[in-house]
Amino acid sequence: MDDLDKKLNEVFDGKVVRKDLLHRIKKGTNVPTFVLEFLLARYCASNEPAEIQAGMEAVLATLDENYVRPDEANAAQSRVAVKGRHKFIDKVHVRYVEKDKRHWAALENFASQKVAIAEKFYRDIDRLLEGGIWAEVTIAHNDIDEDNYAFYVEDLRPIQLSRFDFEAYKEGRSKLTRDEWLDVVLRSVGLEPGTLSHREKLHFIARLAPLVEANFNFVELGPRGTGKSYFFSEFSPYSTLISGGQATKATLFYNNARNKIGLVGFWDTVAFDEVGGIKIKDPDTIQIMKDFMANGRFSRGVEIIANASMAFVGNIDQSVEQIVRSSEHDLFLPLPAEFDLAVMDRFACYLPGWEMPKTSSAYLTDRFGLITDYLAEAFHYQLKHNNRYEEVSSRVKLGSNVEGRDEKGIKKTLCAFLKILHPDGAPSDEDFFEYVEYAIECRRRVKEQMNKRKPDDEFALINLSYFAPDGREVVVHCPETKGIAATLEPARRTLSGKASRPKMVEIKEPEVATQQRAISPEVSQPVEAEVPEERHYTIAYGDVGHTYDTIVGPYLAKAKKVSIEDPYIRAPHQIANFVRFCETVVKSPTVREIHLLTGYDENTDLAGVESKIEELKQSLLERDVVLSVEIDSKIHDREIRIDDFWIIKIGRGLDFYQRPEGWFAIGANDFSLRPCLETKVDIFKAT
Repeated sequence: MDDLDKKLNEVFDGKVVRKDLLHRIKKGTNVPTFVLEFLLARYCASNEPAEIQAGMEAVLATLDENYVRPDEANAAQSRVAVKGRHKFIDKVHVRYVEKDKRHWAALENFASQKVAIAEKFYRDIDRLLEGGIWAEVTIAHNDIDEDNYAFYVEDLRPIQLSRFDFEAYKEGRSKLTRDEWLDVVLRSVGLEPGTLSHREKLHFIARLAPLVEANFNFVELGPRGTGKSYFFSEFSPYSTLISGGQATKATLFYNNARNKIGLVGFWDTVAFDEVGGIKIKDPDTIQIMKDFMANGRFSRGVEIIANASMAFVGNIDQSVEQIVRSSEHDLFLPLPAEFDLAVMDRFACYLPGWEMPKTSSAYLTDRFGLITDYLAEAFHYQLKHNNRYEEVSSRVKLGSNVEGRDEKGIKKTLCAFLKILHPDGAPSDEDFFEYVEYAIECRRRVKEQMNKRKPDDEFALINLSYFAPDGREVVVHCPETKGIAATLEPARRTLSGKASRPKMVEIKEPEVATQQRAISPEVSQPVEAEVPEERHYTIAYGDVGHTYDTIVGPYLAKAKKVSIEDPYIRAPHQIANFVRFCETVVKSPTVREIHLLTGYDENTDLAGVESKIEELKQSLLERDVVLSVEIDSKIHDREIRIDDFWIIKIGRGLDFYQRPEGWFAIGANDFSLRPCLETKVDIFKAT
């Protein structure tokens, strides 16, 4: 042990763990860091080599006995059935199933979606209902044949501290210097501070900011392999990571169909991994995101206030040096097209991910650090209960170029640094103004990119500054753009669309893209959306290429309600066709309701149909779409109505496909390749 190890063990006795033990166990398991350290703290709370070795063996034995790998789910279920009960370490989710009028638990690796759970668990631990939590959970076997479930939760204990004493935490911090505490925090997240420059240390502290400061909007873009998403997926049980995919307002903010708040109401931090790949189809989602990022509140029929921070991390595949010297590109290049200037202006801090070291064992510590869960609890407590904004405002004077959102972003970054590094009180002037410069740099990086994108001078005041204690005004620069005219003095476009000065060095792009830009005007003209027309045609027997997307999709723009009348949604393949039809409909982000009018006969398995339709209803509710079903045994007509504006009549209804030659033949799954039956299609406006 070095001196810092000894001091840390003395000051935070029982709340530290050797981080190399974590690295040794982490390899080969897909368990989050805070879960592994929970076990290490239980079994390896000692400095004696023999006791540590025995504790390591106990941790490995616990994982072997209680952690279920996905390919071992069937064996785990069998173990419960044979033994009667078994304790697992797994991530537990709880969902309400309207059809059953009850809640069901699901374990990620146990492969059962219907595990009975008592109300006391999800009532006391609300995050079970949104995103799930890691826990030690005892699953018991249900021997009552009349019940419709095989397993139930007998006991559940979240893997996190049961109590946290912030006063003791502050007292412990007060016994270490600022630099010692900085190194403790870095060791606590698994890094060896001796391998990092002081600037790199500050970068890693900034990565933690969304976990400790409420409504903190953070972005980090840089090369792959620097651990950008690690802190949000592994470090804290109060953070959730969205990896790509579609971000909907129902998932993120509020599901009107379920009257349920989204992720921002359950987590301290909602982080977006691979942000460039996020698909946001509904413009309302972006508007709600803007409102929430601005002041932590939004309205979707009801006024919602939440504390969650938002973090956006992604990869820059181009050279940063080329980007900053280019007149065409900026350092927000990887962000989705839907992220306009209003979204960007809400970022408090842009961390330069290109300055972060690549993740490797050379940067990992073998020293002691605080138990991850203990530090995460300290951050969670401060996010909920500590506000350092007034303290910061009374101490810093910013220059005249610092505008409203600049000031807010800079001060919130400062608050985060004080909470992380000085939870016990005010820092010295030297330390405080070091954080001021860093916070201003992170906000200036945001403003420089916006200024580069905007054709006028709205964001031109990029020389952000502060006043030092001796009265000097200090202008802060970003190291990657200092002296680079293409970024600091970007070309402005005139009303004719021409640049006001020659272009600088450009990034090499694929040949096709370059050619396309060469034949395009400097200022792109708005493209009018294609207006669908009335159509009347016949699909011939054996034709391919006809799907619900091609027939109905073009008429769904801005639709809110889709009604379908088809008497034959009863056989399994007909219900499957209806599911595919609903998949087409939900691709239109404005649709909120689907109404089905269908029929039945004496041979219809009504219970089976109801079960399948109910499952579809629940799935649509997760996308904020309500499905209503009306049964009428006498209907015969077939038609689709879109907002009582467009009527689409398909002679055979949805069931116009031929049966495939075999279920392993082309066209069995891709319906654009499935031969059709002959049918007429009439699409016209309702009168």
